[in-house]
Amino acid sequence: MRQTTMLKPAEVKRTWYVVDGTDQTLGRLASQVATVLRGKHKPTFTPHVDCGDYVIIVNADKIKITGDQDEKKFYYSHSGYPGGLRVRSTREMREKYTVEWVEKAVKGMLPHNKLGDVMRKHVFVYVGPDHPHAAQKPVKMEIKK
Repeated sequence: MRQTTMLKPAEVKRTWYVVDGTDQTLGRLASQVATVLRGKHKPTFTPHVDCGDYVIIVNADKIKITGDQDEKKFYYSHSGYPGGLRVRSTREMREKYTVEWVEKAVKGMLPHNKLGDVMRKHVFVYVGPDHPHAAQKPVKMEIKK
């Protein structure tokens, strides 16, 4: 009889991955990064444990979107005060707030609870091709187009 292995937080082995965002579609990139952050690509996946890996996304300024999302999609945030609604278009987010744009896409594909908050801290987004995580020896991860 086989037994399901439930991983303990101390037994988690983490790997660092680097993803090149050049000519990648935002949604496809974010969904595959979220899978790695959750740890669903591992045979030892345990739903209630943070068993995912770290992901570094470089060249975030070269990530593309499909269709006419530049004009028709908006990002909303509210300060909590009267009149505090802030609306930004996809074009504005992509050009001025690139890191937050990519992080928001990945955040939407992670669990919306305390475990998701921990997983969210394991993604690092950089606009250019350089990153300061060379000491972790990240492995290049291929994203399916």
